[in-house]
Amino acid sequence: FQLYGYCYQDSNDIPDTLTTITELGSPLEMIQLLQTSWEDRFRICLSLVRLLHYLAHSPLGSVTLLDFRPRQFVIVDGELKVTDLDDASIEESSCTSNSDCFMEFPARNFTLPCSVEGRCQSMNEKRNLYNAYRFFFTYLLPHSAPSSLRPLLDKIVNATGNRDKHGNATYFLFYPSPSVTSEFTQKCVKSAKTKYRRVPEAFIPDENYRCWPSYHHKGCLLSVFDINEAIEICDSYSQCKAFVLTNQTTWTGRQLVFFKMASNHIVPDPDKITYVKVTD
Repeated sequence: FQLYGYCYQDSNDIPDTLTTITELGSPLEMIQLLQTSWEDRFRICLSLVRLLHYLAHSPLGSVTLLDFRPRQFVIVDGELKVTDLDDASIEESSCTSNSDCFMEFPARNFTLPCSVEGRCQSMNEKRNLYNAYRFFFTYLLPHSAPSSLRPLLDKIVNATGNRDKHGNATYFLFYPSPSVTSEFTQKCVKSAKTKYRRVPEAFIPDENYRCWPSYHHKGCLLSVFDINEAIEICDSYSQCKAFVLTNQTTWTGRQLVFFKMASNHIVPDPDKITYVKVTD
């Protein structure tokens, strides 16, 4: 989380007071996130993995967030960031045997090894990973994910929630992220049988219909890899009679496309290309 400034104040009324000034973010609402596109939810999970990796290898050592819940995070420009560090700790639990390294969660318990130095090995990192698994990954990753990515996503979720796995398993599956993003970006599509007429520098301002998930609340605005995927999507909607390619892209480079239910009114627009379904 970006720190813009801070002020330390020591007064008789409130001793040892530290006020921080940080960037403004949007509260994290899980129900709203589940209504967004899978691409945006994957971006949030990817930013969470970056945070987990940093906490595990910070200059202070391994840091754990004792109060690891969605309310401790905000969304800033599509990225997940932690806002409350009051419950952060760098202390690894001391132990004399493995039984001292018992971690209890509502759905699963873990026993970690006790090191020769008398510390529970990777307990801080394991606590963060499992909390990320139960609060974020299990909800945001599998839900409406592309079918071609589901085997890999299952590996990510299982590695994060598996007691026998180390954090590196999760980091490796996410890094480098193109292992997921390239498959999503280069989604294979079937050859289209429907013919479309290409109208360059043209836009259909009206004739909207709603679809899910959409980047526009009043219309059907989706991301595609190429023209073939746009045709496949339009063919899959009975009300779709045309679509418009914009010059806007998502964070993975996929192009945003408006899907329309008619093409009665087409207006000039140098930044867009319209494709109209040809009827027999």
